[in-house]
Amino acid sequence: MARSARPVVHYMATRPDGTVPPTTPHLAAYYSGLGETIPTVNFADHIGESIDHPSPGERWYTDKPFSYFHMYTRPGEILERLEERWPVRLWEVEPLGETGNWGNDFAPYWLMSHQVRVVREVEAWRAFGHRGAQVLAAIAQLPDLARQWATEWAADPKGTRRTYKAWETRVDETRALTSWAFWRARYSRREAGLQTANQLAGDAAAQAATDAGADPHAVALIQLRARCLVAGQLMFDRIRTGEYEQSIRGLLLGAGLDTPAPVPA
Repeated sequence: MARSARPVVHYMATRPDGTVPPTTPHLAAYYSGLGETIPTVNFADHIGESIDHPSPGERWYTDKPFSYFHMYTRPGEILERLEERWPVRLWEVEPLGETGNWGNDFAPYWLMSHQVRVVREVEAWRAFGHRGAQVLAAIAQLPDLARQWATEWAADPKGTRRTYKAWETRVDETRALTSWAFWRARYSRREAGLQTANQLAGDAAAQAATDAGADPHAVALIQLRARCLVAGQLMFDRIRTGEYEQSIRGLLLGAGLDTPAPVPA
């Protein structure tokens, strides 16, 4: 018996108050600077209801700051076009009436319409992809982890610097973060999720390490460790069982950083 196709689910992200952000942030900033009000709607007020676009643009051009309802079927890329990437609220919506897209590589995953039905609110972590819950859990732990790492650095600056330097060199040589994690995120439609997670992780770790008294060099390496950690969490399911890919996973998750490296002869 043929397996039934999985139903396509469309998602939209809104600001924390439930209002839909502009489809083009730079146009919104320009018109706001001219004193114009950008129209929007609040999904939180219309759960289970159909909504018409308050000021639709030409199909399907970005001729206004808010031209159409812009939906995604891969939530891991939904954060890419937002004015503020986090925090957000995430909604399942149903496109109604005429729909379209830009007809390029994004066509399978983007959809535009001038009318939607707000089906329900879903967990915001899904905006990072299906491992978003693990990513947000890691980010929530980072202030404590960064303080711990800063304390370890202060207790043995020379040894810790040597250990981190060896790890950083290996991360750079393998391009574990900039190439390996990046391209797998792009192929699995989680590029925006990875970029956002990297930013959140780096900011959280830098703030905590700085508050703990770490010097700028230590802060930079603690930031890198935090960014690698969340990348490893987000892309964990894309890691194969081969020895090389397992070593990349180890680098991303910080393997070896809790044990001082031996002193060179």
